[in-house]
Amino acid sequence: MVFGKLCKEVAVSARIGGPDPDGNSRLRAAIEAARKQSVPRDTIERAIKKGAGLGDEQTIYETVVFEGFAPHKVPVIVECLTDNRNRTSSDVRVLFRKGQLGSIGSVAWMFDRLGVLEASCEGKVDPEEHAIEAGAQDVEMLDKEDVEDGNTGARFYTAVEDLDLVNKSLTQLGWKVSRAELGYRPKSYVDLLGEARKEVESFLGDIEDCGDVHRVYAGLK
Repeated sequence: MVFGKLCKEVAVSARIGGPDPDGNSRLRAAIEAARKQSVPRDTIERAIKKGAGLGDEQTIYETVVFEGFAPHKVPVIVECLTDNRNRTSSDVRVLFRKGQLGSIGSVAWMFDRLGVLEASCEGKVDPEEHAIEAGAQDVEMLDKEDVEDGNTGARFYTAVEDLDLVNKSLTQLGWKVSRAELGYRPKSYVDLLGEARKEVESFLGDIEDCGDVHRVYAGLK
């Protein structure tokens, strides 16, 4: 399933920005993320061709966004990449039975829309210094398990219009960008402990396991 989601992102990136990673920062990041998970090169190349409409095979994915609440009123935005909107809508409705599926705009106002980049750099560097130099608005460290030993990993936030510029600047500063896309960031968080937190984490985990789900954004501290 992980391979499938990574290849779907490669295909969508190639459709939106073209099949050349040198001129398509989102595709470049998607390829880096796929390689990081050991997706074979020929599988990545097939995904690029499918997305860009090259050759006989072509798959059209569209982005579908759902909004609602997890248990305990935790706001959630679910971003899907799908080739069958009806199937995806049905699956998401089932997954939200333990929460509350809302209408478009019901929780979006609780999030900021911005550029999100995840990247790693060899050795120990100061992400805040590089964020300022690259023009990012904010930065936070990635969890240690998401970064190779001895490297520095960070998530950079940018204005929507600055995503590509910051991506190129970070690359020039020695960062390998594995994610570069528009996303959401909660304006505030719900702080839960114990069984309540486990209940929400289980709910979010079930959503993330859905094959059509691309990203899940939740206001859980």
